[in-house]
Amino acid sequence: MVQAEFIWMGVGIGLILAEIIVPGGIVILLGLACLIVAAAVWLGLVVGLAPSFTLWFIVSIVLLLGFRQVTQQWIGGDAHVDNTDEALDIYNQLAEVIATIGPGESQGRIEFQGSQWPALGDGSEITVGTKVRVICRENIALVVEPVTTTE
Repeated sequence: MVQAEFIWMGVGIGLILAEIIVPGGIVILLGLACLIVAAAVWLGLVVGLAPSFTLWFIVSIVLLLGFRQVTQQWIGGDAHVDNTDEALDIYNQLAEVIATIGPGESQGRIEFQGSQWPALGDGSEITVGTKVRVICRENIALVVEPVTTTE
């Protein structure tokens, strides 16, 4: 029968090699915890299945809390942060009026980014076909201003 330390060693090496497939620095730390348990079993410091798993859980948590940042720097990972402020995405974009906006607070409609949106103006009448610039969003309506010819 295979001795427990060889099983822990095999699982540890397998997890370390799995880091190639599952990057991020966590699996390698779990594999190192297995190797530490294998050494403890081989030295006779831990005897039995329950103490071995208890040691593995404790060592895994210590390694994850203590060395995750270090392994992230060595191995890297997939990290990407997108712009989550959609108000910045629409600001200063151009659109075209497809239903007259105004006068006053009367809503019109614009063609913007491939779809039609309700639109509000500055109180003056903005006629169909006018190019407008998006200022902000108010609820589901976009607030726009006409594009001047000098721009």
